[in-house]
Amino acid sequence: MPASVRALRHYSWSLFASDLASGITVGLVALPLAMAFAIASGLTPEAGIYCAIVTGFLISAFGGSRFQIGGPTGAFVVVVAGIIQAYGVEGLFMCTMMAGILLVIMGLTGMGTAVKYLPRPVVIGFTNGIAVLIASTQIRDFFGLQIASMPSEFAARIALLARNFGTLSMTATLFGAIALAGMIVLRRVAPRVPGAIVALVGGTMTAMIFSGTVDTVGARFGGIPSGLPHLQLPAFHAHLIPTLLRPAITVALLGAIESLLSAVVADRMGGDRHNPNTELVAQGIANIASPLFGGLPATGAIARTATNIRAGAKTPVSGMLHAVTLLVVLLAAAPLARFIPMPVLAAILLMVSWNMGEWHEIPKLLRLTKTDIGVWAVTFGLTVFADLTLAVEVGMILAALTFIRRVAVTTNIARVTPDFIEQGRIHILHDKPIPPYATVFKIHGPLLFGAADKLSAITEHVDALPDIVILRLRYMTAIDGTGLRAIEDVSDRLRATGRTLLLCGARDQPAAVLAQAHFHEHMGDRNICANIDAALHRAAEVHAAQAA
Repeated sequence: MPASVRALRHYSWSLFASDLASGITVGLVALPLAMAFAIASGLTPEAGIYCAIVTGFLISAFGGSRFQIGGPTGAFVVVVAGIIQAYGVEGLFMCTMMAGILLVIMGLTGMGTAVKYLPRPVVIGFTNGIAVLIASTQIRDFFGLQIASMPSEFAARIALLARNFGTLSMTATLFGAIALAGMIVLRRVAPRVPGAIVALVGGTMTAMIFSGTVDTVGARFGGIPSGLPHLQLPAFHAHLIPTLLRPAITVALLGAIESLLSAVVADRMGGDRHNPNTELVAQGIANIASPLFGGLPATGAIARTATNIRAGAKTPVSGMLHAVTLLVVLLAAAPLARFIPMPVLAAILLMVSWNMGEWHEIPKLLRLTKTDIGVWAVTFGLTVFADLTLAVEVGMILAALTFIRRVAVTTNIARVTPDFIEQGRIHILHDKPIPPYATVFKIHGPLLFGAADKLSAITEHVDALPDIVILRLRYMTAIDGTGLRAIEDVSDRLRATGRTLLLCGARDQPAAVLAQAHFHEHMGDRNICANIDAALHRAAEVHAAQAA
């Protein structure tokens, strides 16, 4: 059942007031992004706005998350541009609808839960790669370079930009640099202020005053037509179906991954728990509908979803109101869009590419095992220099081989000796009473990608937990970067509620990974214990300190 139906059963005017404020806020934030993503993809700016209106409403109305905001995202820019270059706009519309059908099938068959089998190094690798690709497509407009068309290959694009860098426009560079600097400053000093809107309004007003000094949306596209988007069935070419199947699978997989990752972030921020299969069905419906109005592919947008939560959203009605806000702006202010400077839109996308890159994850990855680093590096390299589909395919194959290797390496056969029995006695719980201020959870088996989400059972009813949670790792045979991140998330969630997580009894491979990742810096040196006996003593110390 969609989250909106559940929310509307107990809806009130106070909830509507909160949803209205957040919907208007995120609608204004989505406006420049929707135009920028469409232009970067090789479409007209109104295609992005139409997509944001139609898909934003449908994803919130039929989705499985209370806070998810859907629409065009940076992740699709490179894929969409490649499809348009190879098959034209009609091919893109067919591909988007095919991807929508695949997403509906994935949701109805319960494959929403399968996204957990994507290991974190693969996700970070192609996220980093997409961010680099998006940034490379915006250099021309940011500096106002005189280049008629850009090649689709990254290396050729960079080479062409370097050869033509002498044609830069100081005026365009000034527009872009001021917009980018303003967004960076606002993010630091006033993070609640939408920097993209400030940059868009400021740049547009300046371009209106100094007309003709810089390339604008009107100069390049003739402005944005005012009025409602028109419903029109795209041309259908049956002979293209086999050819478009592979890019359609890419769009569907990317949409599923991005939307479910966004929903997980929303769960963490808003204290919700989304239904992944319902969410995929909604994403599919939205992508089937988007081409009917001339829109591009859509998915859950992490930045806009986070903005929605921070602005006070309570239910999916906020997402529907965000779409209504975009529609009102389109009807009322479309004529002004022709003054929007292209360097300002480029600056907004450069900011998006930096934000979506998750660059802070790279130092953490580099402290993991060589196999995790290798999977990330290969995925990143293939995303930038080959294509996203190949990157994910190869990344998943490497991750699967790594999974098999880790299970094989950590499986051992040993003779039971008196010394072995004595060494294991300190880990036994039977003769150690658990005090009322603590509780113990155990992990049995490897905590690798595909199983890491099972740790959510610890925080599912967090309010019912005592002040101290002990996680026994004695029977955990192996861990990878995804499992490590899952423990980190549990620790953060417990800490946010005033509780403390202790780890104890890690075996050789998990202990080595924890040490290599400097996990003690996140947990605290004394909160990673050698055995259950030491963990119970540490729990007593923490309890005494809390009571003092």
